[in-house]
Amino acid sequence: MKQKPNLPFWSLWNLSFGFFGVQIAYALQSANISRIFATLGADPHNLSYFWILPPLMGILVQPIVGTLSDKTWTRFGRRIPYLFIGAAVAVLVMCLLPNAGSLGLTISAAMMFGLIALMFLDTSINMAMQPFKMLVGDMVNEEQKAKAYSIQSFLCNAGSVAGFVFPFLFTWIGVSNVAKKGVIPDSVIWSFYIGAAILILCVIYTTLKVKEWNPQEYAEYNGTSTSGDSDHTNGTNNASDSSNWLTLLRNAPSTFWKVGLVQFFCWAAFLYMWNYTTGAIAETVWYTTDPASEDFQTAGNWVGILFAVQAIGSVIWATILPQFKNTKVAYAVSLIIGGIGFVLVPFIHDAYLQFIPFILIGCAWAAMLAMPFTFVTNALQGYGHMGAYLGLFNGTICIPQIIAALCGGIILTLVGSHQSTMMIVSGVLLCIGAACVTIIQKK
Repeated sequence: MKQKPNLPFWSLWNLSFGFFGVQIAYALQSANISRIFATLGADPHNLSYFWILPPLMGILVQPIVGTLSDKTWTRFGRRIPYLFIGAAVAVLVMCLLPNAGSLGLTISAAMMFGLIALMFLDTSINMAMQPFKMLVGDMVNEEQKAKAYSIQSFLCNAGSVAGFVFPFLFTWIGVSNVAKKGVIPDSVIWSFYIGAAILILCVIYTTLKVKEWNPQEYAEYNGTSTSGDSDHTNGTNNASDSSNWLTLLRNAPSTFWKVGLVQFFCWAAFLYMWNYTTGAIAETVWYTTDPASEDFQTAGNWVGILFAVQAIGSVIWATILPQFKNTKVAYAVSLIIGGIGFVLVPFIHDAYLQFIPFILIGCAWAAMLAMPFTFVTNALQGYGHMGAYLGLFNGTICIPQIIAALCGGIILTLVGSHQSTMMIVSGVLLCIGAACVTIIQKK
């Protein structure tokens, strides 16, 4: 097997640049979905249930995308066709979702429309996001892999900053941030429109700048000529056991499962953050729980600013992570810092002082984006089926969110129905995740 060459910085950058646009879409979803459904009339105790279908679709779609892309060879590349299709669907749904309350539907019909749109949005975003991780696994050597994923983390968080501040920015320039009961404000609607435009432009840039290896080159650099993803001897694909996901899971390295355990607690924590931060900030800073009030919508805008602060903290921390000599220590410390940030949220009643906990939360987010894939892709070297494995690894992102969503209403009731207390729950979950890092064996 030939050694993968060191890539110049801009080649690593181009591999991941489309992540900037994808993350704008993801940020708009993360910061505004609970706000949208609360505005449509959802009860806080039922709010987490709206997040079950998106990760459920993700866990079904990602292994399919990974497996199919392992066996796809076109003039446009191997992973890029899936990236482009996912982005195109996301753009369409982003133009439909925020209009759920403006179509003259009943409250239940509007929420059903929004739920279906959310399902397709999350599925398409993940379909567009996953190929970027696969491209790094395909084309970047172990020495540069942490750097490549750190670049992804930087672009991811830079995109998040843009997506998170859009509603606040549009309100600032005069776009209405209030609407009649059950209707999404124009500030949110236009945020989704602009985010969709940026997403497709960024993905087009990546498709023009990145040239994937042909089957022969891929086989030479990844050692798959006899035991890899496909049989390329005659330039054709062989439907080997790459579609047998149970076999792949049985043969997966132990690192795959140990990192997955850490992922479980981390993604459950952030699912609760996305679900309950709008309500938590409205309760803690604006002292309101009424989604129809102007203060609640103002709190919704401020949540975007806080998430942007979190993203800025992630960008800064992503530049520090590669300086750690021990990646396990970097991973665990990041999660503990994030856990402390979550616990602080309910005790801070000043809007600007809330910047402090969200900067700390950003440290955990940076590690979650970079570290798991560094551990797993290094452990998978020589196993083949990289796309299928990374698609299956997406289950460690989806399953925790499904379980957390199912339990969200129950936990909210147990903590006194205060959405702000759910931030403490998230902090505890991150600290448990940090403890689980100790069992990971680094390759």
